[in-house]
Amino acid sequence: MSARRNDGEPERERPESGPESGRESGDTPSTEHLTDTETLPEAPSETLAETDEEAGSEPDAEAGSASDSEDAFAVQDTEATETLEAAETDDRVAAVRRVAAAGRRWRGLQLGACAAMLAVALTAGAIALGAAHDGQDTPVVAAAAVSPGLLASADLDQGIASLQAHLRAQPRDFGGWATLGLAYVEQARTNGDPSRYPQAEQALKRSLALRPDNDQALAGRAALAAARHDFPNALKYADLALKQNPYSERALCSRIDALVELGRYEDAERAADTADERRPGVPVFTRYAYVHELRGDVTTARRVLDQALSSSTSPGDIAYVAAQLGQLAWSQGDYADALTHYARALAADENYLPALEGRARAQAASGRRAEAIEGLENVVARFPLPGPLVELGELYEARGAEGDAAKAEDQYVLVDAWTALARANGVNADLDTALAAADHGDRAAALRAARAEWDRRQTVHTADALAWALHADGKDAEALSYARKATETGYRNASFLYHRGVIEQATGHARDARTHLSAALKLNPGFSPLGAREARTALKTLEADK
Repeated sequence: MSARRNDGEPERERPESGPESGRESGDTPSTEHLTDTETLPEAPSETLAETDEEAGSEPDAEAGSASDSEDAFAVQDTEATETLEAAETDDRVAAVRRVAAAGRRWRGLQLGACAAMLAVALTAGAIALGAAHDGQDTPVVAAAAVSPGLLASADLDQGIASLQAHLRAQPRDFGGWATLGLAYVEQARTNGDPSRYPQAEQALKRSLALRPDNDQALAGRAALAAARHDFPNALKYADLALKQNPYSERALCSRIDALVELGRYEDAERAADTADERRPGVPVFTRYAYVHELRGDVTTARRVLDQALSSSTSPGDIAYVAAQLGQLAWSQGDYADALTHYARALAADENYLPALEGRARAQAASGRRAEAIEGLENVVARFPLPGPLVELGELYEARGAEGDAAKAEDQYVLVDAWTALARANGVNADLDTALAAADHGDRAAALRAARAEWDRRQTVHTADALAWALHADGKDAEALSYARKATETGYRNASFLYHRGVIEQATGHARDARTHLSAALKLNPGFSPLGAREARTALKTLEADK
């Protein structure tokens, strides 16, 4: 059954099992990988260059020799990782401060050096690169292109080790190289190690060098591009993969993701319909739901997610879909329902990161600030992502106890470090930079980043980020048109409504400002620890001025 019908259990055509997918979890990455002396065999460099031309990508200088590729399959030393994990929080913050400053000088460094600096910087866990629609205003496409419950993180790590051993013995197995590349993409996403992206790229290029038309590697290139926020290339490689295999679940899902993130919502809806017809199942259902949510159709989004949850049997699937339902409930201001869904997700997987983060956000919105702070402190100790870092910083600011201002600043510094490290590994982080810096950093830098992102892709999220960055920089007249664009699809997002209302107030549109500030607080009165408070203050001022 497809997501568009509700007359029975969906037929879930699952891909073959193997280490090509994982689920987001709080598990730390395995360190049992290749050492510097156990690198995998290299494909001929001239073949790699030819494959790049055939696949339509620019040749990668790092793929040209065996010595260049050796670092791509090395990982952090186990002993060093254990030492880093044992470091104190103060040491972590100090180290990340140094790396954040150094990150501005990384442009000319090799990716191998960046990965080494990453290992030095992270003293309490790896940096995680987001989850699809995980409660932040920034949609970072990171949901697994296959069922999230297919493999647990431990299985993924063990599968990578097995694949590496296999490829030492069978270096011309193009399918094995493609699977390894996909596994590295998943590992970067789930365990928060951006240095995996160059490794994934090398493995996928090697697969294409051996067989240029294999859809698994092409779909892997699409997933990798999406993970790096390179959505034009994600779309290109997804289309190439679908020419070879119209039923590739990874390619179908990556195509939806790319179209959404390029702002092509009507095309994304058609792509979701196509994917639903060809490969109905949890990965497609969740994307189908989000496409409808973006267009304001929350009822359909909830129905499809309920349908996906009812068809889920593995703990990973249950955790994934229940957390998506929790996020949808939270965004509509139903905190009790959100907490129920997050509890179900955590009953299936007690370490499931999006559920831990979402639960803390719902607790904060419900007035349970102490619980929310404790929960987010545990989250960012392992995965210092921009979303939870900003949320925790704002909760510290809202609490206002002694030392909270310094604690909040430490969270915002970590956001800067995340941005530098992500960029060093090929991730476009301009949207993340714009949103965080507009409120808590360099406003001029926020505006530069937002303009650059808008030039690349015109979505409701980039419109909102640009509007808010313009407002923060004092350019409210210009900001207003973008704030209106952000809400024109009908997407029910309280932060968007709040931003629009504040900008309307600043430009003298008092009646519209009252309308949108009231709508934000009615929809989701706890949408932000600081933003909700400021929305109430602005609304009182407007009411008093009537």
